[in-house]
Amino acid sequence: MPSNPYQGFASRCVSGKDLSYSHLANQWREKTPELKEWLRLSVVGWRKEPVVKRIPYPTRLDRARRLGYKAKQGIVLVRVRVRRGGAKKPRPVSGRRQKAMGVSKFTRSISLQRIAEKRANRKYVNLTVLDSYYLYSDGIHHWYEVILADTSHPALAEWSKERNHRALSPSVAVEKIAETR
Repeated sequence: MPSNPYQGFASRCVSGKDLSYSHLANQWREKTPELKEWLRLSVVGWRKEPVVKRIPYPTRLDRARRLGYKAKQGIVLVRVRVRRGGAKKPRPVSGRRQKAMGVSKFTRSISLQRIAEKRANRKYVNLTVLDSYYLYSDGIHHWYEVILADTSHPALAEWSKERNHRALSPSVAVEKIAETR
């Protein structure tokens, strides 16, 4: 195992193999034994990290590149941990007790991936969400990687005009956060 635990699986592939994007995508699709073992060992460290953690480069390089990641200044990658399962509503405290209280097995209106994107955007308010992708899940958590971009960065000046962004623009996000406080 290399010294840098955050280094993606792409750089750890056996040196004799082809390192094309299609090869990487195929490894993630088929979940090769080397990938499964690497993920199992990596998740041990991921559990101890904060919920929103900035990472230097993508774990799934093929997927990140397909969704708009470029290795240039102004683009930030974040790994977000989200708990699994449905939501729970607060139990009614007054009045008549319903036969089916609607406390458990309650489905949220947005997916866990969107929750991960919102958490990343809440932590990095000045950045906009480009896209995100699924990484791994265990019995308790899901992990997603979110690609964020600083649209005001000079290196991304021309590039950001032609991209569609998922989240609210930074100024709107700041106003919404100020309203909630």
